[in-house]
Amino acid sequence: VTVLNLSWKIISMNSVFNLTNLQFTEEKLGQAEKTELDAHLENLLSKAECTKLWTEKIMKQTEVLLQPNPNARIEEFVYEKLDRKAPSRMNNPELLGQYMIDAGNEFGPGTAYGNALIKCGETQKRIGTADRELIQTSAINFLTPLRNFIEGDYKTITKERKLLQNKRLDLDAAKTRLKKAKVAEARAASEQEVRITQSEFDRQAEITRLLLEGISSTHAHHLRCLNDFVEAQMTYYAQCYQYMLDLQKQLGSFPSTFLSNNNQSSTTPVQSVSTPSVLASASASLPSVSNSIVTSGLSELKSSSGSRKARVLYDYDAANSSELSLLADEVITVYSIPGMDSDWLMGERGNQKGKVPITYLELLN
Repeated sequence: VTVLNLSWKIISMNSVFNLTNLQFTEEKLGQAEKTELDAHLENLLSKAECTKLWTEKIMKQTEVLLQPNPNARIEEFVYEKLDRKAPSRMNNPELLGQYMIDAGNEFGPGTAYGNALIKCGETQKRIGTADRELIQTSAINFLTPLRNFIEGDYKTITKERKLLQNKRLDLDAAKTRLKKAKVAEARAASEQEVRITQSEFDRQAEITRLLLEGISSTHAHHLRCLNDFVEAQMTYYAQCYQYMLDLQKQLGSFPSTFLSNNNQSSTTPVQSVSTPSVLASASASLPSVSNSIVTSGLSELKSSSGSRKARVLYDYDAANSSELSLLADEVITVYSIPGMDSDWLMGERGNQKGKVPITYLELLN
């Protein structure tokens, strides 16, 4: 008897499953009517699909923005799936910075080009560090919440939505059987089946609706995450801008003959780059490195019999005993003597005295 009852249940389940599949097929072919969801639920479903679609696109493109190298992204994905930490490697700015520093040391820190390379390399490495901080902060505060929605909340919504679809098919299949019932007893059983399937469908529709209405809360949460992402970017770009301002200030103190291109006159002014108004106050406070100011100061010194203090811009090795070796950032006393070459001044440091090139000096007030 137990075996017969079990066999009857299996046959009944297969019969219901086949009727449900038949209902789905006939709907696709336009041969059967279907119960339509209410407009509010349809709108919620549409909003959820739209949220999922654009969240995926934004998330993937943010990953591309933060890590442009596709091979590196694949490697990070594999390590993440293996629950292992990816090996630490230098990013592009750090690598460029290291190359510049190594080249500067090879060319000689005392040379203009070598010194400039080292300064640029140090700045690039600082930018690389800021880039790492941006990636880490954005991953935690922006990418992770978006990924949690795709891999968590939306999967739950998809599961409940499929269950709602099955409940609707069961309801419509029961309605079809009720229409085809001829015998009163069969009709009564079909009416009972319709009531049960209708109740199950309504209950599942309510569950799905509650989940879908949570999309508005998801949008509010993602808005906060977006603000965090913008703040992280703002910090990163502000750091980079300040680093480059500092570097520009250092390079601006180099002689114009080193800063100009080979096919340009050394007196050609560098075209200024316009900056946003929010940064205008910062750039306005930078000291001027105009060649005309330096030249006029040196001209006044040469025409007078007095002396001035000057800061050494970078190292200089004396070529002979008549010259004075210099160290970057030291302050010496300089003055002119009659008949001296226009490109040189006399420099004094304590008891040491000798000629120094004016292009290596910055006169102090």
